Amino acid sequence: MVKQKLSRSEVVAALGGVLLAISVFVKAFEARPENPNANIDGMRGTLSIWQVNDIARYLFLLAAIAPIVLVYIVLRDHQLSWPRGELTAIIGMTAATLLFYIGIVDRPGEPSGQIELEIGWYGAMLGSVMTAAGGALRSTETVRTRKPPGIP
Repeated sequence: MVKQKLSRSEVVAALGGVLLAISVFVKAFEARPENPNANIDGMRGTLSIWQVNDIARYLFLLAAIAPIVLVYIVLRDHQLSWPRGELTAIIGMTAATLLFYIGIVDRPGEPSGQIELEIGWYGAMLGSVMTAAGGALRSTETVRTRKPPGIP
């Protein structure tokens, strides 16, 4: 019965959310060992997103919950005022944008060119993209009814 209600897009989004949640705790940044001056917040070695980002870590965990909420909404057949999956897609895109910023634009550590990205960052990026893609595909499955102007 569950298989009939869930489409492939919801499963992709949910798997992306799980991957994002796990990746927050996996090593994501590494100060290059050959450079004795390279450090991340005064620490050397490999660090996870959870260890490096004080505020963003909670945002990523909240973003990981969004596709699970989408699955719950679909399974319970709740009625929404917006297409199902639309908010999940937006949250996934926001998480991917934030990950891009902290991994490419403003990498943590000193000097930032001596900090390497590790599997945790790539997993989190893949998970957020999967969440965004799954939510976007789910939102296209809903047909919006158009109303004439002036009708609430």
